[in-house]
Amino acid sequence: MMGYDRTSTMFSPDGRLLQVEYAKKTVRQGSTAIGVVCKDGVVLLTDKRIANKLIVSESVEKLFQVDEHIGATVSGFVSDGRILIEKARVRAQQHRVTYDEPIDVLEMVKNICDMKQWFTQVGGARPFGVSILFAGVDEDSEVKLFATEPSGIFFQYKATAVGEGEVEVNEILSKEYKDTMGIEDGFRLAVSAFKKVLGKNFDINRLSGAYVGKDSKKFTKVDINYIKKLAK
Repeated sequence: MMGYDRTSTMFSPDGRLLQVEYAKKTVRQGSTAIGVVCKDGVVLLTDKRIANKLIVSESVEKLFQVDEHIGATVSGFVSDGRILIEKARVRAQQHRVTYDEPIDVLEMVKNICDMKQWFTQVGGARPFGVSILFAGVDEDSEVKLFATEPSGIFFQYKATAVGEGEVEVNEILSKEYKDTMGIEDGFRLAVSAFKKVLGKNFDINRLSGAYVGKDSKKFTKVDINYIKKLAK
């Protein structure tokens, strides 16, 4: 494959875009993030994975508010994710100003994935090395969770994970997820999955969580004490 990975615009003889595949591998080395759709909202839980004990925990941000009714978390190059989140925030405000209503979650996801896809076919640039979980509630109170990939592909999920532990976590979610779960149940399931995957490396203080309520349509970050209470 030598030479076919020097630009993201070149296909290999077997039809692969190697730079995009490298970007996906970068995501799999990133910290794990979980999203769970519940009957009364949608939950996001992410591992800050603080490597240095001298780092101030509050300064590590991997959960973002995009609009009042949309939240997101990233895995991979967080710096790439931050740029895309800023683009998403601007797009959300433009939609409010233009149409005097909040943007649909799907429309937001499509907009960001269009940008991701563009960077797989333009010379002199590399793909975004980040996957983003978008979670939100539309005006019709429909709860939605989307995962976006570096290639620009996106899928809607009931529950999913991205990052280094995504395979193991998704196996747990597929077995234990139920449509009747509430927000607290969603947090419990996500914390339980982290416990099983991280094992002896599990530290609840590394977790950061948020949810968007179905009725309130508001993005809300939760305190670490709330997560600890549900983890008992």
